[in-house]
Amino acid sequence: MDMQTGWNENQAVLRGTVAAAPVPSHENHGVPYYIFPLCVLRLSGWEDRVNVIAAKPLLEQCPLSPGMEVEVQGQVRSFNNKSGQGSRLVITLFAQGLRPAQGEEHENSLQLAGVLCKPPVLRRTPLGREICDLMLAVNRRYGRADYLPCIAWGALAQRCGALGVGDGMRIGGRLQSRPYTKVEQGVPRERTAYEISVMKMELVE
Repeated sequence: MDMQTGWNENQAVLRGTVAAAPVPSHENHGVPYYIFPLCVLRLSGWEDRVNVIAAKPLLEQCPLSPGMEVEVQGQVRSFNNKSGQGSRLVITLFAQGLRPAQGEEHENSLQLAGVLCKPPVLRRTPLGREICDLMLAVNRRYGRADYLPCIAWGALAQRCGALGVGDGMRIGGRLQSRPYTKVEQGVPRERTAYEISVMKMELVE
């Protein structure tokens, strides 16, 4: 699917608490990358726990330790997990900037633009509230794309449910985590799903 539209966008700012020390993740072009969990409070008091990937030079400029408040600027990334363990689609926040944020309010905001790559699924919760599941494809600069699961509620869900594959959209929202239980070979296992909660949406030609 060719999505070189010229308006693809992927910008995120998350401010929260480092939940554990960074540990090695992978190496790319000779640069070591590390991963750490960032906990961001919602207004409701619920806590989203997001995995952040950061290059070693970035961490050397802003050393992190558990309990530290930090702001991360970057992009939401996805990759297919082919190990057979855990989720098939892994969502992380790729850090492009880090800075200490002691005493500042937590923040979780995203701006994304891309195209729908699957038909939207409009459904109702058991309490009757409308909800729409979306899969947004957002181009990176060098030909790859990130496939990001999004969720919209209420009147916004109705609007999103009327869209089709290939429709372009720009959204504002937040990256959230959601625990769930999956039964594998008769054994219940705790999993975490990551999705973008859509707060606003506009169509892009």
